[in-house]
Amino acid sequence: MLNILVTGGNGQLGSELKEIAPDYQDYNFFFTDVKDLDITNHGAVACFIESNKINIIINCAAYTAVDKAESEPELADAINHLAVANFAQIAKDKNIKLIHISTDYVFDGTNDKPYIETDKPNPQSVYGQTKLDGELAMQKINPVNSIIIRTSWVYSRFGNNFVKTMIRLAETRDEISVVADQIGSPTNAADLAKAILTILPKISNETLELLHYSNEGVCSWYDFAKAIFEIKEVPVKVNSIKSSDYQTLAFRPFYSVLDKKKIKNIYGVIIPNWRESLKN
Repeated sequence: MLNILVTGGNGQLGSELKEIAPDYQDYNFFFTDVKDLDITNHGAVACFIESNKINIIINCAAYTAVDKAESEPELADAINHLAVANFAQIAKDKNIKLIHISTDYVFDGTNDKPYIETDKPNPQSVYGQTKLDGELAMQKINPVNSIIIRTSWVYSRFGNNFVKTMIRLAETRDEISVVADQIGSPTNAADLAKAILTILPKISNETLELLHYSNEGVCSWYDFAKAIFEIKEVPVKVNSIKSSDYQTLAFRPFYSVLDKKKIKNIYGVIIPNWRESLKN
């Protein structure tokens, strides 16, 4: 029986992992959140891992308030960067597997084709920069059997996300305006959770490995919103607007589609289309 620490256990991805954990009898899961474990405290993390004989870390914890990060850069850095460095060092010292979740926001969004893992990052927000700094810390420390999975536009039955926001807004509005010039791929956290536990027993690498995962297909936030209301059969008018019409504190990439060939070819991961996953 292998012991797995899942941080961010009450977040979208952590909650989806919790849902499917009973299906994986070879693993004993420890789900923690901020009240259970301060991941920015190296000593506390090392003690938890030692006392619970942890064999694998899945780091789902993150500071994900993209706009708020612009005014809280130190807190975002502590969670998205320094805590990741802690995990990497402990994983290296104790020779345990580490999976860390990163983001499409490490890219600037100027590509005209899906980003592959070796494309040069160029984050344009505090959130994106702190997530990249976490990646770079892992690469520098370089624990064996460590994986970074970049993902995008995550939603779930749990927590706060775009899907829930759209459904909530439709309860009080007849029409909603959504940006149509930001292009990416939604990710159902349930699909990502299954992918993580699919690749877990197959991980065997001497240097850190970067992977991309999102659902198949491409859309804008406008397309995404339209699909939500079509599936829910909610008669809401969706207006297409530009990013310049909807000002935010943090910059969002205009194009952040991720190429998934690597995770499919190496680990045999089957990725559903975003529309099918949204229906589910």
